[in-house]
Amino acid sequence: MALFGLFNRDKKETLDKGLEKTKESVFKKLSRAVAGKSKVDDEVLDNLEEVLITSDVGVDTTLKIIERIEERVARDKFMGTAELNRILKEEISELLAENDTIDGDAYVLPESDDPYVIMVVGVNGVGKTTTIGKIANQFKKQGKSVILGAADTFRAAAIDQLVVWGERVGIPVIKQNMGSDPASVAFDTLQSAKAQGADVVIVDTAGRLHNKINLMNELSKIKNVMKKVVPDAPHEILLVLDGSTGQNAFEQAKQFSKATDINTLAVTKLDGTAKGGVVIGISDQFSIPVKYIGVGEQIDDLQIFRREEFVDSLFS
Repeated sequence: MALFGLFNRDKKETLDKGLEKTKESVFKKLSRAVAGKSKVDDEVLDNLEEVLITSDVGVDTTLKIIERIEERVARDKFMGTAELNRILKEEISELLAENDTIDGDAYVLPESDDPYVIMVVGVNGVGKTTTIGKIANQFKKQGKSVILGAADTFRAAAIDQLVVWGERVGIPVIKQNMGSDPASVAFDTLQSAKAQGADVVIVDTAGRLHNKINLMNELSKIKNVMKKVVPDAPHEILLVLDGSTGQNAFEQAKQFSKATDINTLAVTKLDGTAKGGVVIGISDQFSIPVKYIGVGEQIDDLQIFRREEFVDSLFS
């Protein structure tokens, strides 16, 4: 029990540290927003709206939060600016509670004779391959057998990087030559996984928004080929977004949502940016749960997104 508590504390400390830049930015802006004011009035709310938008929470989500705080101000008549941090924390927590999040342990798999298949999508440079390596490592630590598929065959570097991660965590990688048919790699990966009785398959895909129709066709082809081996595959389509890009992450989520049936999200690189508010907006605006957040470069710094812990770290 003591060891479990220590592990959780270490995770929370990593999260706190990973969100430091965002927290520092938000609190500086909040201080300016309420400077010289003793009560929350229209001017403070206007300033707060600017704070949230410039923290990459997003316009629509910001307006929801402001509307909720306006209702509280109207109800409570007099609300001091000293209470604003607490109120903001409460309203963001409640907003996130209304959206889908991952319950329980993300690494517990449903009972099945077939491997659990995760197809990973996202543009180049968002940390897609690194995220795959870190997720694979977590499954392996849980005692699961994992196989990776290098179906991003448009870049030799993508194949090589996945192989490096496979070697690093001791997990086999199924690959073909650069320029091979990505669907063929996915097919080989699932066949190999079934033959070996693997628990989890994670398939990397090309990270290009070159053309929405081409992207849609390509991802559909990969999915259809997977189903020939595992009928209900892929069980999870994970979109990886770079949190440091702020509003660009919103746009990528929009485009990939149109191209394929994404059902989970990972937001990476939050430790290197003051744009951590993007997690709040993405969680609110897309009916897709944020499953993972990246808060550091170490192999264990990819964490399951738990809204209570996230908001606590942001406002502690």
